[in-house]
Amino acid sequence: MMNEHKGLVYKSTGSWYSVKADDGDFWKARIKGKLKIDDEISSTNPIAVGDNVVFEEEDAENNVGTIKSIDRRNNYIVRVSPHNKNQKHIVAANLDAALVMATIAEPRTSLGFVDRFLLTAEAYHIPAIIVVNKIDLLKEKHKLLLEKWKDIYEGAGYEMYPIVATQPDTITALRQRLKNNTTLFSGHSGVGKSTLINQLMPGMNLKTQEVSDWSGKGQHTTTFAEMFDLPDGGRIIDTPGVKEFGLIDFDKEELSQYFPEMRAVMSECRFNNCLHINEPGCAVKQAVANKRISEDRYISYVTILDSIETKW
Repeated sequence: MMNEHKGLVYKSTGSWYSVKADDGDFWKARIKGKLKIDDEISSTNPIAVGDNVVFEEEDAENNVGTIKSIDRRNNYIVRVSPHNKNQKHIVAANLDAALVMATIAEPRTSLGFVDRFLLTAEAYHIPAIIVVNKIDLLKEKHKLLLEKWKDIYEGAGYEMYPIVATQPDTITALRQRLKNNTTLFSGHSGVGKSTLINQLMPGMNLKTQEVSDWSGKGQHTTTFAEMFDLPDGGRIIDTPGVKEFGLIDFDKEELSQYFPEMRAVMSECRFNNCLHINEPGCAVKQAVANKRISEDRYISYVTILDSIETKW
């Protein structure tokens, strides 16, 4: 019997995985042969960052191993495979939270991007956190917009942290929230994600790509997620190059369930299969009219609903 170890996957580069063994040592491991997987999810990658695996020593001197099996996942989050929109790619597994980073100015993050991220997190039962960076750059009109975002998202039940990633005292509450949790980080290029990670992990020195490459060139140079240990406990998973968590396998009928503020009132709709568009007796539209549900979120819902192909 070869020496077997339990470990946690910190990085995947396609065929090789960086696995941290229970004793804290890092191993370079790969899959050989057929892998025992409980989750029968068809994805382009059998193993993801955050997976708990069992591996055996292949070359102990150089810390090289072979992954034999994966533990059952508590959850995972997927995106559409960059090569085939019908295929899933598991970004990360066993998450306590998913964080989306946005900016109101320089550059402006669209509410649509934030809403799609929140929707994906809801669908995979992962608590979502919204971080709004660069609040020091906000002019008066932007400050009003920040207040509006707060009303929209906190009103829908989400946590929101306005910060300045370069100022440590603005991230104290967020640091506390991330402690002892495994959190996925996502956000467009230029919003300061790397700056925040460097702030949370002194000495990390992740390459910061600021607004200069906002044009979109060279944004997908690396698409591999990577996990890092936080100094006070917990881990963060950086997802470079993940511009959009595409909506996979969503039915039009189930979409509103992933908007918490709609979920709260939709049982009062006259029809069970109400799409909340032009059906009579719709409690969601009534809540929008009464300002219990934000009009922006409702518009987001309709836009996303329109983008879902009808399944026949």
